[in-house]
Amino acid sequence: MENKKINKFIPYGRQYIDQNDKNAVLEVLDSDFLTTGPKVREFEKALCEYTGAKYAVVVSNGTAALHIASLILLNPGDLVITTPNSFLATSNSILYAGAKPIFVDINQDGNINLDEAIKLLEKNPKIKAVYPVHFSGNPVDMEKLKFIRENFNVKILEDAAHAIGAVYDEGKIGNCKYSDITIFSFHPVKHITTAEGGAILTNDEEIYKKAQILRNHGMVKENFINKDMAYDKKGNVNPWYYEMQMLGYNYRITDIQCALGISQLKKLDSFIQKRHEIAKKYDKAFENSKIKPLYTFNKNSAYHLYVVRVDFSKLNITKAELFYKMREAQIGLQLHYIPINKQPYYQNLGYGNENLPNMYKYYEEAFSLPMYPALNEKEQEYVIEKLFDIIK
Repeated sequence: MENKKINKFIPYGRQYIDQNDKNAVLEVLDSDFLTTGPKVREFEKALCEYTGAKYAVVVSNGTAALHIASLILLNPGDLVITTPNSFLATSNSILYAGAKPIFVDINQDGNINLDEAIKLLEKNPKIKAVYPVHFSGNPVDMEKLKFIRENFNVKILEDAAHAIGAVYDEGKIGNCKYSDITIFSFHPVKHITTAEGGAILTNDEEIYKKAQILRNHGMVKENFINKDMAYDKKGNVNPWYYEMQMLGYNYRITDIQCALGISQLKKLDSFIQKRHEIAKKYDKAFENSKIKPLYTFNKNSAYHLYVVRVDFSKLNITKAELFYKMREAQIGLQLHYIPINKQPYYQNLGYGNENLPNMYKYYEEAFSLPMYPALNEKEQEYVIEKLFDIIK
């Protein structure tokens, strides 16, 4: 392959912003509402229409979505099955609610092993929830998630921070057909961005209403408890009155961000199509080589990440050296993820000795390659060429 020169750094992921996105933001900047205005509800409605969920509550970031979801679904002391192969926020949100994560090993595709989760559910009635992550944008085994939903009295949260736009046999991820809540993230490296942002989707009206209240300091402006303070002597609502009924948070998102999200959502399907093209090109390049894609091409995956595995024990280079050498070549690799149970904070809580052989082997071998809609053919060929050069 001809050696190509690249004059800019190629990261593992980045946003795509066009003039329509900029115009949408500028329109809001000229409007009367910069936050808590009509664009928030418009974005929520658009997410419902896209996914098929009944309700959506958009918030300041994906972690805020997880936090609110966990406060709604969990009680202190609950045991919650989840994956060690995720960003810290997934299991941290369980801790925020005073509950306790139980880490289950992963399959070869990086997703949680739901067979192992089912075995634990059969043995331990104290387990109250399951938090699967659609890792890399590839849906977990939804038939097994359906089985859990129908056979165990547990709450289910789908962490779909990687998976907006992913599909399965019964629709789009986010329709909450087999879960109480699905969350999305709109960080710049995700499929669509609001700069920072997240969403809670549900088909349960009670969950929806609680999420709205928790997003805004636990405040309500209806259904008041303190009647003597809320109403005057003639029964009129005091127009200034609000009531804090829960311990909530300021997890609001701005109209500026939501305008960007609405514009981005219109391009989501084209973004995923481009990610599929990139994935197919990587797959073809790595055929019969030492570089093994995490899974063969799957049209249902939203391909937030393109992960490969390499057995470094058979090479004269370590994974750290590969990262450094690729960075010298202006290419950013990333590791998704360090096993959460091995983090010092979790080890201080008593974690770290779990029997998770697939996760530990995965950590030794896996890394993510550049994957985003603006990655052009020349840049991708350069990534592939440099990766082969260095590994050889």
